[in-house]
Amino acid sequence: MIPITARIYVAGHGGMVGSAIVRRLQDHGYKNLIFIDRSDLDLTDQSKVSEFFKRSKPEYVFLAAAKVGGILANNNYPAEFLYINLMIQSNVIHSAYCNNVKKLLFLGSSCIYPKMAEQPLREEYLLTGPLEPTNEAYAVAKIAGVKLCQFYRKQYGCDFISVMPTNLYGIGDNYHPENSHVLPALIQKFHLAKLLNKPSVEIWGSGRPLREFMFADDLADACIFLMNNYSDKEVINIGTGEEISIRNLALLIAEIVGFKGELKFNTSKPDGAPRKLLDLSKLHALGFKHKVSLREGIAIVYRDYLRQNPRH
Repeated sequence: MIPITARIYVAGHGGMVGSAIVRRLQDHGYKNLIFIDRSDLDLTDQSKVSEFFKRSKPEYVFLAAAKVGGILANNNYPAEFLYINLMIQSNVIHSAYCNNVKKLLFLGSSCIYPKMAEQPLREEYLLTGPLEPTNEAYAVAKIAGVKLCQFYRKQYGCDFISVMPTNLYGIGDNYHPENSHVLPALIQKFHLAKLLNKPSVEIWGSGRPLREFMFADDLADACIFLMNNYSDKEVINIGTGEEISIRNLALLIAEIVGFKGELKFNTSKPDGAPRKLLDLSKLHALGFKHKVSLREGIAIVYRDYLRQNPRH
């Protein structure tokens, strides 16, 4: 168990996932959290990360910092996605080792699994086939992070674990028109279309791919649970075990937002992997299950979107 007085650093605490972990840690009574503004610490700078760890002496680290984005961003900026994520991961993991961090949790991504792997995706499918081309750079970076944790455990005995979350959404999500993921992108599209009385909304792809979505605060609870209950070199999946087609997701979001127009699917745009559902046998066997339903979570996120965009 993480002692209630432990010094804890959440790398990426300003982002959607990192801030959710911070919220849930605070809810659990943890007060000795280490914060540093992004402008004061560039995690791609090895010397600055090293100095920060020497100065702040964290005992437990959640590595949630990453450059993330949807299909368009991954396609357009693959070099950035690979380089920046490799640098962040390498610097934080190595500094954790050098400064005797007691435990580190690395957040990977379900995109590390082969594109055409059997469903649901089991942890042992890692590195058994080709990746989805549209986010290959990000996946390769995350696989490297997993391997770093495994090899620091093997060579140095570090208690570093890796978790593989499914698709995430939550409070403080990114609604950038080019760089956001599908769920927040659809919330913004439908909301703006409702305000402008547009008769239709265009959605990328066929709408057929199946995806699994998890509310970020549920993920945060899972991460804290695994920090306290899991210690193994093998990755462990985190998700809901429930999937929905992009078409039905769009219909659900349109209903919650109140958009009553037509959905037009642009089949000239890429679908990505046809299906991505995680096998949660390991996680459920340990005793953890998510709490927030997709409908409930989207409603929470839409209210948060309205707070972030009061003029819309």
